[in-house]
Amino acid sequence: MRPAAIVPSPAPAVVNFAYGSNMLLARIRERVPSARPLGIAALHGHRLAWHKAGRDGSGKCDVVASADPGAVVFGVLYEIALAEKPILDAAEGLGAGYDEKRVQLQHKAALLSASLYQATRIEPSWKPYSWYKALVVAGAREHGLPLPYVAALESVAAIDDGDRDRHARHLALTRATPVRQA
Repeated sequence: MRPAAIVPSPAPAVVNFAYGSNMLLARIRERVPSARPLGIAALHGHRLAWHKAGRDGSGKCDVVASADPGAVVFGVLYEIALAEKPILDAAEGLGAGYDEKRVQLQHKAALLSASLYQATRIEPSWKPYSWYKALVVAGAREHGLPLPYVAALESVAAIDDGDRDRHARHLALTRATPVRQA
């Protein structure tokens, strides 16, 4: 049986690999309504770090190359309308915290190329806010990432956000998220 092919939409689009809070469909669609999930993918030879210096003073997700032969970052492939890409670039801080990188990903039984955002400003001692971690975990669960990977995400230490309105606003996105059974 051959793996299902990714069928592109008729409008010009780009494929993005989301590995942080943008894995959550509600989160990415809040930014770019055209986002269409294509499935999960694996970036081998990398590990997930939570050290990207966020504009809000907390740590965000990043991918870091790793020599560990078992290193892998799981995430979600999204097709995004080309017209909305500048909106996502701005939301991610392209050129001011993240750069864009093309990578080869394992998607089902095939390798494919997609773009991702990689941190340029890091603060290794910063921790994610609890709402940010919740978005990442909810996205991982929503798309059925491997359970050991989800457990590793859940084990990351997080801090409280002093901005209670921001905390509540972001956490609300996780409440309408269906959880796929692995």
